[in-house]
Amino acid sequence: MELTSIGTPLMWGGFIIFVLFMLALDLYVLGGRHAHRVSPREALGWSIAWVTLALIFNALLWWYLDGNLGREIANDKALEFLTGYLIEKSLSVDNVFVFLMIFTFFRVPAEYQRRVLIYGVLGAIVLRAIMILAGAYLVAKFHWILYLFGIFLVVTGFKMLVFAGQEADLERNPILKWLRGHLRITPEYHGEKFWVMKNGVRWFTPLFLVLIMIEISDLIFAVDSIPAIFAITTDPFIVFTSNIFAILGLRALYFLLADMADRFHLLKYGLALILVFVGVKMLVVSFYKVPIGIALGVVGVILVSSILASLLATRKRD
Repeated sequence: MELTSIGTPLMWGGFIIFVLFMLALDLYVLGGRHAHRVSPREALGWSIAWVTLALIFNALLWWYLDGNLGREIANDKALEFLTGYLIEKSLSVDNVFVFLMIFTFFRVPAEYQRRVLIYGVLGAIVLRAIMILAGAYLVAKFHWILYLFGIFLVVTGFKMLVFAGQEADLERNPILKWLRGHLRITPEYHGEKFWVMKNGVRWFTPLFLVLIMIEISDLIFAVDSIPAIFAITTDPFIVFTSNIFAILGLRALYFLLADMADRFHLLKYGLALILVFVGVKMLVVSFYKVPIGIALGVVGVILVSSILASLLATRKRD
């Protein structure tokens, strides 16, 4: 199977330059290098900005394709991007819950969380790029691997349904145990530093352990999200751009939801259902190809319903 893509070298290069520019703007211009507590207002502003940029990108993509490849292809690719972005954005909410658990476990001061998430996002972008390229190569060489992706997503979705209400015990995490047993760890934080020198010996701070756990969680979630986007489209450019836009807004989403994560406790069940739906869509593709518009509608209904159900349930509880 040969994968076709709408992405030209100029489009790939332009998008990568855009991503690097936005990361540099956040890191060096808008206070990303200074330790401070991110306010809900700041997080909301950045969240709106990232969603707006994703929608503008989609509109420009449609305009470009409409003028060069025709209206039908433009409509299909724009819908694929929007559906993929919505799925990746919704799945990133689960990252928020895990980030919150990690920060709470390590008692990370709010003003230090921003820097950890900046490096977490950078690591996630590199990781996603590698996994997307590898996934595209595997799908091109072995089309049947899409069915394995589908089975994996269905199983993962059902596991999420069963264990949605349970909290992971980080004390028993084998990676954390290994790090604590093989690294010199300071008992206290040293600002935003990941390590310090004491008497010529390097000591790692607890913030370094937090960063490692964040990166590992990014890897785990990438294993779920990459197959999910390939259920919508096998175009590497659409897969990459929709995924990266969702990742770029992850840090702002965390600070927006961190203080009210308990209000969205039913959202995990909605995310599990989305994974099951996407997995089933992959498995039945030989018999029936679910239209992208219907897939977008189903994902949107599940996501909105789980959010509203969470808000209603917590309102009654309060």
